[in-house]
Order: sequence, then structure tokens, then C-alpha cells
Amino acid sequence: MAAPEVHHLFHAPIADHSFSADRNTLAVTHSNTLELYKRNGNAFRLQDELRGHDKTITGVDIAPRSGRIVTCSQDRNAYVWEPSSTGQWKPTLVLLRINRAATCVRWSPSETKFAVGSGARIIAICYFEEENDWWISKHLRKPLRSTVNCVAWHPNSVLLAAGSADGHARVFSSFIKGVDDRPEPSVWGERLPFNTVCGEYLNPTAGWVHGVGFSPSGNALAFCSHDSTITVVYPSGPEQPPQAVISVATQLLPFADLLWISESEILCAGYDCEVYRFSGQASGWQLTGSLEAAGKAGAAGVQREESALNHFRSLDLKGRSGTGADDTKLRTVHQNTINTLRSYEESGAGVRKVSTGGVDGRVVVWTV
Repeated sequence: MAAPEVHHLFHAPIADHSFSADRNTLAVTHSNTLELYKRNGNAFRLQDELRGHDKTITGVDIAPRSGRIVTCSQDRNAYVWEPSSTGQWKPTLVLLRINRAATCVRWSPSETKFAVGSGARIIAICYFEEENDWWISKHLRKPLRSTVNCVAWHPNSVLLAAGSADGHARVFSSFIKGVDDRPEPSVWGERLPFNTVCGEYLNPTAGWVHGVGFSPSGNALAFCSHDSTITVVYPSGPEQPPQAVISVATQLLPFADLLWISESEILCAGYDCEVYRFSGQASGWQLTGSLEAAGKAGAAGVQREESALNHFRSLDLKGRSGTGADDTKLRTVHQNTINTLRSYEESGAGVRKVSTGGVDGRVVVWTV
């Protein structure tokens, strides 16, 4: 496997990042500023800083076709940024109507709307109203009972998955008349008026759900939780019990995000500072290795556990970790928690490359 492409941008946490469709522009959150980097050979150079938010920016997403950028922040606002004729980025305020911090944002595949999760137990589905020339929102509320940590779109741009701090992953209909085309019937339902709950799944230990995603076909859902599990759901039809709900418990630290790279493979990353691969189908799933431990499939989790055990045993017996001057450096590419996992390059068979952004201020591109 090719060596990862590492970009150490600054010494501050990266809450979210997004690449443009041509992968020449990288948008990165940096406190309350959005920084835009331009590719220059094998490196990225800071090109622009977009200012408008008063508090920490928690989410960013670049629409692949239009190139518009959407950001959300703890200041309870969202902006849609579009390039003007002078080359400057023009922000348009979105009417979210929330009274708590916005936590995440993602464009729909159709790029006609986007979803913003929040601490107000609300998901704002935002779309452009031509008559008044502004971005407005409709709210998904019930049965949300806590902060929405993550959102992910179905390929049909109508169904939306959301993970919450109440331990649930849910699938909602976000159908908006006049904006969306009526979706084809699927295993999630046929008639899908706005705020229809098409699925609701509880983590086995009610742990916070940090990451959620639909499979490429949209016929399966996966979510990762704070109890270090990943759960994969295969629905069987509207108002029917699922065909299978598979939870894989690991001895790793919790995962913060996940990404389907094919119908039978999922990547997860988080507090262990590595990207792990899971493989399976409706009959079962399992942890198969780490992108940093290619060729050692199946042993990654065990090695991490043994390494941690030896580390703490050395601390207990000798008062030090036993690694000398290199005490503070991890043996992983990322030196702190990985916050986000995004698709970087796709092919007909699935995702070929992925990118990760972390608390260490690094964005890393991995070849799958």
C-alpha cells in the first residue's frame, strides 16, 4: 500500500475538513475561521481565510458540482459561501432558528439542500427559497431527545441518517415539496412525508453515536458509538423488523467517524489515532485490520491492546514508559484523535482514497 500523504497545517484541532471535487482546494476549520488551502505540488498552501462566525466552526462541506461551501458553528449560525465576480467569497446567512450550537453539516447529493445538526435536539433541513432569495430551514424534531452529533445522506437525497447523544441512530425523511423529486420505493419506505421516522436503532449500551453512514446502495446503515462498537443494520422493508442488526464490539478506544468504502467494507477512525477496516455482510461483520498495519490484518486490535498493556506495566514498575526520549510521540501517523473521515477519491468499485482530519492539526490522505 502507498505511503499516506501527510499535511501538517497548524498546531490546533481540526473539527472538520472537506476537499473540492478536483481535490485542489482544501477547506479546514480553524477555531472560528475557515481556512482555504490550494494545492501546490505535493503540499497545500494557505490561500484564503473566511471570517464571519463568532465562535468555533464545527462543520464544513464543499458541494462537489457547484463548489459552494457551507459552514456551521457554535454561534448557532450557518453560512453558504459562494465566489463573487471579484474572486472574493461572499457569505449568505442561513436562517437555522436554533437556540443551541450547530454541531455538523452536510450537503445532500443533489446539492439542493443541506442538513445541520444541533444541540437543540433539532436537525435543520436548509434549502434555497427563490421567491425571497434566501436560505431557510424546516426542522426535524421528533423523536430526538439529545444533541445531534452526526448526519449522513442517503443517495436519493431525501432520507437522512442522524446519530445522537441519546444513544440512537435514526433515519428520517427530509422530503420537501417543490425541492425534491419523489423518491423511488426502497427498504426504508414508500410514502415519505417530511419528518417520517423510517428507522430507529439503539446502541446496546446507549452510548453516544459519533458517526453514521449509508452504504453506497443505501440499503444498509452503519453507526459507531462511544462504547467502541460499530453497528450495521440491514432493513427488510417498511414497518418490518430489520433483516439483521449486527454489533461488533472492539477493545479499541471509541470511534469518532466512519465511512463505507464498498457494500462490504467500512473504515472507522477515532481516539486510537488510526484508521481501522471492517468487512462483512448481513451474516456478520468483523474487524480485519488497520490501514497502518497493512499485511497484518486481524492483528491490529490485539497489537494495540498489548502495546497499551506493556505501556502501563512499564509505568507501574519503572515510573516511565520505557521508550526514552521518544515518550510523547505515538507510533501512528496522526498524533491525536481523528475527528473526521471523508471520501477523497472514488472509482466504479468504491472508494480508492480517503482523508482524515485530527486534533493534531493534520490532514492525511490514505490509499485504501
